[in-house]
Order: sequence, then structure tokens, then C-alpha cells
Amino acid sequence: MSSTGYVQSERKTSFDSPYKDLFIYYLHGHVVPDQNLFDPDFIGCWPEDEFSFLFFSRPARAKVEKLLNSQPRLTLLDEFQMTYDQWQGGRLAPFRVGRFHIAPPWQMPWNNQEISQEELPIVLDPGVVFGTGTHPTTCSCLEALELVFGRAKIVSALDLGTGTGLLALAASRLGSPKTLAVDLNFLAVNTAIKNVRLNRLQDSVLVVQGRAEDFIDSPSDLVIANIHYEVMKHLIQAQGFCAKKWFILSGLLRTQAKDIASSLSRHPFQIIKKWEQDGIWHTFFGKIG
Repeated sequence: MSSTGYVQSERKTSFDSPYKDLFIYYLHGHVVPDQNLFDPDFIGCWPEDEFSFLFFSRPARAKVEKLLNSQPRLTLLDEFQMTYDQWQGGRLAPFRVGRFHIAPPWQMPWNNQEISQEELPIVLDPGVVFGTGTHPTTCSCLEALELVFGRAKIVSALDLGTGTGLLALAASRLGSPKTLAVDLNFLAVNTAIKNVRLNRLQDSVLVVQGRAEDFIDSPSDLVIANIHYEVMKHLIQAQGFCAKKWFILSGLLRTQAKDIASSLSRHPFQIIKKWEQDGIWHTFFGKIG
């Protein structure tokens, strides 16, 4: 198991959300995977810098206390109880962006109605990972994907910082026969793998754990990076970035976007379209060479 997070328990698909109340334990330190946690109530571990968040579907203070005793370098800082909707910032519901029709597996509207050939359905179970698809940067990336696939035949795509895997799934739905999805966090990777299976796209989407910088040289026509600025500023300087044909860069605040645009202008990169959402978030879609 990786120290950058570990596995969320498998949950059965139904028409009701499998996530109700969440019991979250906020720890200082990195948790070493402990088999005593792996029961039906355990959802997953999310590391963040020098901290860890443990998620359970039922109260688990006794289990956490045992963990603290077995790993004394850990410290319990706080504990929370909230609904799943509160954790995700709102109720998950089907929504559309362009041709994409995105829904959680317990609320798939196309189960009871036909959809047109133009619509592209995506089943998305985010678990406790952020990335439901409704964030402005994600929506603009989905719009950018439709643009690039409308302009060129994409044989391969690279999704760096894939999160729940949504953008990789979208690239596959648009016709990419090979898409590599990368994330450093293992809980995100596990969630993305689950979503690939839910959409039956195992033959076209491969999810791996790792640093974006270590995969930027992977051959692909298109690179998608909805990722932290500190990572992105290094990605666009990499030789592997210059070897791509198309790029979608997102997750940028205003000042960060100016810095990235300035860096791109020093190379033969053409920004075809820009998105500015709520005066805060910025996305670039462009061509290389």
C-alpha cells in the first residue's frame, strides 16, 4: 500500500446513495495502512500534507484509538460528523455540460429513458474524493475537450491529476482509444478505477498512481492538467509537454493564469480559447507547434 492514501471499500450500486452520514477523524501524521480498519464501515484515508483524514460510515472512535496506540506518532486533532452532501458541498444530482450527461450510479436518468446518439453518458461515483464535475474548472475542461475532439483526431490522451477520473472518462467517450489517467493520491486512483469500471471503459482508460511530473513525457496527442499551479508551472517547461499536439490547462487563479500564459508565450504554443469563471478560475485550451 502507498503512503499517499489507501483504499475505499467497495459499495454496491443502487438507486439510493450509499453514502449517508460521514464520520471523519482528522489526524496529524501519515497513517500506515492497518488491516483492522478494513471493515464495511471504513471508507478510506485521505492524506493532505502532514495530515490524514479517516472516513467511516459509522462512529469509529474505538478503532481510531487502537490505531493511535499502534502508531504513536499519530495525533488525533479533531473529529467531525456530517452528511455526505455537506462534505461534497451539495447534493449529487445528474447534470449536463455540453453533450456530456453525468450522473451518480444511484441516480442514472438514462436507465428509464432513451438518450440520443449525440449525448455522452458518464457514470460518476466520487466517493469522498473531491471532483463531482460541477466545479467551474471541470466544466470548462469538459467544454475544451469537446472543442479539441471537434478539431482533430485524438489517438491518445494524458489526464494529469485525474481525481475521480471524470476528464479521462470524457476523453474516452469522445473517442480517445487510449487515455492514461494519473493521480498521486491512492484514494483518488482507487475512485477513478471504480468509475472506469462503472463506465465499462477498462479497454481505453488506464489509471495509475504517480507524480504528474513523472508522466508528462508519456506519448500522447493531448494533455489535460486540471492541477495545482506549483505542479503545472513545471509541467509546461518539460520536454514531454512540447511533444504534445494539444493542451488543456486549468485550476488556475488569476495571477497564476497570467504567469502560465506568459510562460506559454515564450514557446510556439497557441492559446485558442480561454475561460474565466466567476472572475476567479481560469482555463486554457491550445495547440502546440
